[in-house]
Amino acid sequence: MKKLVLFCLVFILSGTFYAQETAAEKKIAKAKTKTEKGVKATNEAKEKMAKAKATKTETDAKDKAAKVKNDAKDKAAKTETEAKNKATKLKSDAKDKAVKTETEAKNKATKVKSEAKATKTEKDIKNKITETDKKIEKAKKETSSAKMATKKAASKVKETNEKAPKVADKITGEYNGKKVYTGPRGGKYYINKNGNKTYIEE
Repeated sequence: MKKLVLFCLVFILSGTFYAQETAAEKKIAKAKTKTEKGVKATNEAKEKMAKAKATKTETDAKDKAAKVKNDAKDKAAKTETEAKNKATKLKSDAKDKAVKTETEAKNKATKVKSEAKATKTEKDIKNKITETDKKIEKAKKETSSAKMATKKAASKVKETNEKAPKVADKITGEYNGKKVYTGPRGGKYYINKNGNKTYIEE
């Protein structure tokens, strides 16, 4: 009887022991499952964070790229505008310079032309003065010749029928455009249109 009681006690104790062991295992399994779920949740959270971070990085990169692109576009537009303005300014400056150069060339040409004209006029005036001086000098000479001719005409002239000698006498002057000869005795005469001697008496 004691054996039977002892056996029952052993059976009850072993069942309780195994029951406790099973409960502990269940708790451990449950805790393990909970831990695994926590790890999984943590991993998911990490993945989400990593994904969010990657998305943010991608968005930032896109924004940065868009900003860089816009900046480059603005810079290119600004550079193009500046280049156009510079080209327009250079073109305008070149045009103004060309107009100025042309005006200066025209003024210079006009000045040179005026100076040339003035020089020509001055030269013409000098030539006219020279010509006038020559005419005056000629007139003086003609007047002097006329005076001499008048003076000579005032001298007594004696026409003869004496023929001119074959051997010409010495020519000593001129009278009314005719050669005056001096004879062997000192008489002065010229040959008239008839070929005769005409003596000049002073």
